[in-house]
Amino acid sequence: MRKDTVVVAGGRPDHEHDAPVNPPVVLTSTYRGTGELDPADRTYARLTNPTWEAFEDVLAQLEEAPCPALSYASGLAAITAVLTLVPVGGTLVLPRHSYQGSVALAHTWQERGIFTVRTVDITDTEATSAALDGADMLWVESPTNPMLEIADVPALVRAAREKGVLTCVDNTFATPLLQRPLGVGADLVVHSATKYIAGHSDVLMGAVLCATPELRQRLHSQRSLEGGIPGPFEAWLALRGVRTLAVRVERSMATAAELARRLEAHPAVAHVRYPGLASDPGHERAAAQLQGGFGSVISVVPHGDVAAAERLLTDLRVWTPATSLGGVESLIERRRRHHDEPETVPENLLRLSVGIENVEDLWEDLRAGLDALADR
Repeated sequence: MRKDTVVVAGGRPDHEHDAPVNPPVVLTSTYRGTGELDPADRTYARLTNPTWEAFEDVLAQLEEAPCPALSYASGLAAITAVLTLVPVGGTLVLPRHSYQGSVALAHTWQERGIFTVRTVDITDTEATSAALDGADMLWVESPTNPMLEIADVPALVRAAREKGVLTCVDNTFATPLLQRPLGVGADLVVHSATKYIAGHSDVLMGAVLCATPELRQRLHSQRSLEGGIPGPFEAWLALRGVRTLAVRVERSMATAAELARRLEAHPAVAHVRYPGLASDPGHERAAAQLQGGFGSVISVVPHGDVAAAERLLTDLRVWTPATSLGGVESLIERRRRHHDEPETVPENLLRLSVGIENVEDLWEDLRAGLDALADR
């Protein structure tokens, strides 16, 4: 099935007479059983739950993974699980611009002496490949958060494989509709399912997909022991959110492309970062790699200082000033309000997560705020 059919049809109960159309929410902490245990037996809900499994099957189909996904209590829980694959004393190669939680966690573990972090400009393929010498894991984001830089994922994966380095790609921004890293040889894919996958800003959840059943089994055993599992209701909500992923991404991406063009022409805007713009430095690479689009996040640097950027936020009425992204509603945030963001992110940079509202309402709201900035 094509991906926009998988999001609707995957993870459903079998087509049997009187079967429910949707999988149930299985609320239990334990399962009945006697006698010797078989590995396939259900025993305790920290190990398995049918509601997770429906979600994990759909995500595996979307990412074209050879085995089901593993779901976690949050995106950061999924990231934490993957980073434990870096051996004690090992080396992680990490983009300088990356999800704030990934960066903060990696540097915290470096401070504790667990592993060493090598920070790279992920758009510099040659320098990043050189940084892989003696490393244990390459972490890739493409597009990066919040600078929206595009990495040459296939080339980096090849370089990592040649040097025996595991590769994990955070695919949260692109979603499996636009990019499937396992297909170009990545070992792991991680999602903050809180974002586009669930899509309604009402659930925290994460997921990991593995290139081999052996790698999945290793992470499954770890998840079972450490207990970073989602609740079944959260998994059910995430699965319900998946059903509209294709239409949400299509709508929000078309709107983002139009807004980016209009923002670029506004006199109050100094710079727009969006891979769909011909003027964006990542445009050609994005066009070659992202399948059918460029995403639904725009980063904007308005003229003026931090105070001017903050005034714009307070003037908006349709856009919601809030962190996170990928929901049906449009969100906007000045990213350097978070102290862990790197200094290379401009202090007045605004990250826009474009939702599914009418494009003219979104533009009129932005334009009014930007016009007020220009008049000052």
